[in-house]
Amino acid sequence: MDHFVIKDGIMHAEDVPLPAIAEAVGTPVYVYSRATLERHARVFREALDAVPEKLIAFAVKANPNLAVLRVLGAQGFGADVVSAGEMRRALKAGIEPEKIVFSGVGKTAVELEAALDSGIGQFNIESEEEGIELAALAVQRGIAASCALRVNPDVDAGTHDKISTGKADNKFGVPISEAERIFTALAKLEGMNLRGLAVHIGSQLADLAPLERAFGRLGTLIDTLRKQGHAITHVDLGGGLGVPYRKGEELPSPAEYGAMVAHVTRGWDAKLIFEPGRVIAGNAGVLLTRVVRVKRGISDPFVIVDAAMNDLARPALYGAWHDFEAVEPGTERMIANIVGPICETGDTFATGRECDALEAGALAVFRTAGAYGATMASSYNSRGFVAEVLVDGDRFAVVADRIDAGAIMDAERVPEWLD
Repeated sequence: MDHFVIKDGIMHAEDVPLPAIAEAVGTPVYVYSRATLERHARVFREALDAVPEKLIAFAVKANPNLAVLRVLGAQGFGADVVSAGEMRRALKAGIEPEKIVFSGVGKTAVELEAALDSGIGQFNIESEEEGIELAALAVQRGIAASCALRVNPDVDAGTHDKISTGKADNKFGVPISEAERIFTALAKLEGMNLRGLAVHIGSQLADLAPLERAFGRLGTLIDTLRKQGHAITHVDLGGGLGVPYRKGEELPSPAEYGAMVAHVTRGWDAKLIFEPGRVIAGNAGVLLTRVVRVKRGISDPFVIVDAAMNDLARPALYGAWHDFEAVEPGTERMIANIVGPICETGDTFATGRECDALEAGALAVFRTAGAYGATMASSYNSRGFVAEVLVDGDRFAVVADRIDAGAIMDAERVPEWLD
C-alpha cells in the first residue's frame, strides 16, 4: 500500500496534489511520502515480532536522502552502509553509531579508520585480507572492532544477474567452504571482536526459497563454529525482499518473510540484523515528469518526457519495469513508447506500453521510484541532478535541491596553460 492516489481526478501524494508540486518545484522531481515510509517501516518491524532480539538497519544505498533517513531513524531503524559517505549521512540524520553496520567489499583504509573513529556498531568483513587490515587499525587505537564475517552461501537468488550477490562467482563475502578456516584465523587477531556471521544473496527477491536455503546453510555453519568454541552472538541476514513494480504483481509479504525467518532461526540464540531497503522505500516514492511532446512513430507513438535515464537508471540498466500513469487520467488509453531526451537509445522507459492517453504538457509519474532512483542519478548529457520532495499530510518540502548543469560546471577548472 502507498499514499499516491487519485482524488477528484488528480493524483495526490497523501493530501498534496502533484500538480502543485510540479508548479512549485518543476519537473522532473522525486516525490516521497512520509506516511508510506512510516507504514512500511511499521509493517516490516511487526513482521519480525517473533524474533526476540533484532536490529533493523535500513539499506542506505536504496535511498540516502537525509530526510528519508531521519523518518526511518525515528521509527527505530539503524543503517546498513557501504561507504564512508553513507555512514556520514546516517550519522547526520541522527542514527546512533551503534546502530550502523558497515558492509561492502571494497572498504578503503581511510573508510575503515573513519568508521572505527565514529564508533559504529558492526563491520561486515568481506575477506580475510580486510579483516587483517581492520584488526591492525583497531590495535593502533587500542580498541577491538566488532565484526561479522560475510559468507557467500553459493545460492542463486533467482533475481537479475546484476543484483545477485550470493552465487559462488559473485564478488561478495568469503566462500562458505572457506568460512570455517577464515573465521578461526580472524578470531585470533588482536583488535578483532569477531562475534558473528553475515549473508546477503541479492536484491528484488521474488521467492523466499533461496533465502531459506541460504539461512539454512548459515545455521549449519553457526553450529560448526560453536562446537569449536567460537561465540556467535550476532547474525546479519541481509535484505533483498522484493516489491511489486507492476500493478497486480504478487510477491512474498513481510509477514511471510518474518514467519520463514522465525522458523529457520529458531534456537540460534543470537541477535539478528536485517537490512531492508527497497521493501521500505520503493513504493514510498514516484518520479513526477512532464510530457515534452508526443512524436509519431512507425507503429507506436513516442511519448517524450522530461525525465531521463540519468534521473531513473533502472530501466536502462536492468530492463526494469516501472508503472507509468497520468497525474490527471482520462478515459482514453494509448499504446506508446515512453522515452526521455537523452541522446541514447537506451533512454527508453517502456516500449509498446499501454498507458493513459497523454499530450504535450501533461504530467505523469513513474511509480515505485523511492528506491534506487535519485541515488543512482547522474549528470549525463549535462542535465544536472533531479530535485527531491518529501510530503507530510497536506504539506511538502524540498529535501534535495535541483542541481543544474551550471552548478556542476562551476566545480570544473580549465588549467591556465590551456589559455
